[in-house]
Amino acid sequence: MSAPRDPVRRRLLIAGSALAGGLIVGCADNRPAARVGKPGQLAPEAGKVALNGWVRVGTDGSVSVAVPRAEMGQGVHSALAMLVAEELDANWSRVSVEQAPLEQSYANTALFLNLVPLQPDDDSATARMVRASAERVGYALSLQVTGGSSSVRDAWEPMRLAGATARALLLQAAAQKWQVPLSECSTQPGAVLHVSTGRRLGYGELAAAAATQSPPAEVLFRDPARYRLIGKPTPRLDVPAKVDGSAGFGIDVRLPDMLYASIRQAPVFGAKLKSFDGAEALKLRGVQQVLAVGNGVVVVADSWWRANRALDAVKVEYDEGPNAGLDSAAISAQFRRDLDAASGFSFRSVGDAAAALAAATRKVEATYEVPFLAHATMEPMSCVAQVRDGRVGVWTGTQVATLARWKAAQVAEVATDKVDLHITYLGGGFGRRLETDMVEQAVAVALKTGGKPVKLLWSREEDTRHDMYRPAALSKFSAALDPQGRPTAWLNKVVAPSVGLDTFARLLPWAAADAPDKNQIEGAFDLPYAIDNLNVRQIRSRTPVPVGSWRSVGHSYNAFFTESFVDELAHAAGKDPLAFRRELLTRHPRHRAVLDLAAAKAGWGMPLAAGRARGVALHESFGSICAQVVEVSLEGGALRVHRVVCAIDCGVVVNPDTVEAQMQSAIVFGLTAALFGAITLKDGRVEQGSFNDYPMLQMAQMPLIETHLVPSTAAPGGVGEPGTPPIAPAVANALFALNGQRLRTLPLRPTAA
Repeated sequence: MSAPRDPVRRRLLIAGSALAGGLIVGCADNRPAARVGKPGQLAPEAGKVALNGWVRVGTDGSVSVAVPRAEMGQGVHSALAMLVAEELDANWSRVSVEQAPLEQSYANTALFLNLVPLQPDDDSATARMVRASAERVGYALSLQVTGGSSSVRDAWEPMRLAGATARALLLQAAAQKWQVPLSECSTQPGAVLHVSTGRRLGYGELAAAAATQSPPAEVLFRDPARYRLIGKPTPRLDVPAKVDGSAGFGIDVRLPDMLYASIRQAPVFGAKLKSFDGAEALKLRGVQQVLAVGNGVVVVADSWWRANRALDAVKVEYDEGPNAGLDSAAISAQFRRDLDAASGFSFRSVGDAAAALAAATRKVEATYEVPFLAHATMEPMSCVAQVRDGRVGVWTGTQVATLARWKAAQVAEVATDKVDLHITYLGGGFGRRLETDMVEQAVAVALKTGGKPVKLLWSREEDTRHDMYRPAALSKFSAALDPQGRPTAWLNKVVAPSVGLDTFARLLPWAAADAPDKNQIEGAFDLPYAIDNLNVRQIRSRTPVPVGSWRSVGHSYNAFFTESFVDELAHAAGKDPLAFRRELLTRHPRHRAVLDLAAAKAGWGMPLAAGRARGVALHESFGSICAQVVEVSLEGGALRVHRVVCAIDCGVVVNPDTVEAQMQSAIVFGLTAALFGAITLKDGRVEQGSFNDYPMLQMAQMPLIETHLVPSTAAPGGVGEPGTPPIAPAVANALFALNGQRLRTLPLRPTAA
């Protein structure tokens, strides 16, 4: 069989030409108007009329919005539908969503903005050109990806335009039917009105006629002052099904004659499967097959429990390779050697930090370190696959629809249009489901099940021990203070593996390059503080441990490093940590406003109960600025976080309820990592296996969280991730204020006085 065509590689070459300055005509017209799409993109459905590539109107007046992003609890289905419904003037109670097909107009053009190594406030002509090129790359690749807190940022214009265009078609149809000037018609939720006569036609009555109209050359957006949905607390569309149990996740998929599979992969990173003997497993009830898949063994049975138990009966021999002796201490030592031996790549240089440090009389130095972290999604990795009659069916929760389909086609050796991808709800993503390993494994198993569908489900232990981990990292700072306590120099070197290199090596290997990686250094090179002499350098240190995107990526550790060190400088300067930051934010009034709001709502400077202290941190990521103030105490020698006050400027807010929920979620995620999270290695193996040794924050440990939104007219920023980075440094800073202990490693484990 000949190898299938490789459309992703072709698009990557096209994208490369765009970044190199080549023209992309037609195939990369990513303007919002071009992305409205055509009605024919949506498969015909009885009783519904497509008005463009995003909107269907039912003859009963219902509205269905095509959503190209995965719902994993972040409320994206509702947020994107709200953009359409606002401009369409739809009745929210009649709005539903459907999964968008894989088409270029649904590509995530904003995703690649996260790879651009620019200062967030750089609005120069060059910066605008680079950002436009990055968005064009995303469009040229046609990647439908949910990640990087980019969904609303990407959809803000095209989906509102799709709603506004559909509304214009309905108005035109009504005016034609009534034989009146278009200017005499207006809308109310779900209907068109003829103002002077009071006549009314529902959208369902007009849908068929509207589909015959030509879109106007220019469509105007609604006046934000008249918004009914955007900016207002709005019930989420996914909540009812999640409350009554009818919501379908990947782990819930059931198909006729379905088989079940469980996998056990090589315990040592880089180990190879030498041999296996499944004879004893095949004697067990319900077991049908024992297979080698990749570097592991899979048992196929008539239930998952039987398949998983049967793995214990399989005799497996591995070539453990050179990593069999690897441990966490060795990786930490490697990072420190690299820190001392390499100057690194300069990601940002202002003034002359080295000269300023050499001339300084007051210097502060500190080194910080964080471990690898697992994603620990509530739903372990799973995928259902079926290969039959030359077609491949895939049912899974994925953040990378385009790559999931492409990888399934590669494994099955079919063209991508022979793959039918069904995306379910995701029981947590956090970046782990940006990977396709579970899809590739499931399709490989399905090729050997005689056309029957098979559900591959990882055990919790497999999920923990075979993750694409948040990188471990090491960061060293040197700073100088003038006689007034202002920093005059800042030198920072960050050592960590490259998420970009590892991710591309797995998903797009021909594009992998050991080149400067913005994801590794983000949150360190783009400080908002005014420091005249600043140099931030990146040192990429490779390890056998696979790394990937973890909620907020490099910001997750660089915020801990930078905001902890800022606190150290404030202490060395003899200044209040809040006042110290405010002095350095004179050029960034948005940051200062966020910081001030969090401090005011937290009662900064007001007395606390005995045995409690406050800490503060400020961080910008994914187009949003977030500040957090925490209150902590020590209970039985362990840190207890009682209260978190969070303020965020995320630009225009779509659904404030969702923003609040995402801040709560992000804080819990980050607090879990700050207090407990650590993936450690011994003998080349991950030591943790489940929640008993990789614990989560429990309900009894949950702090009170207050979220405050800064009113803003700026373009929307992300909200899924920006709440995670500030929590660890805020807690560490609060501990220092409490008892003088400056902890420079995570997780935070205070020592006895």
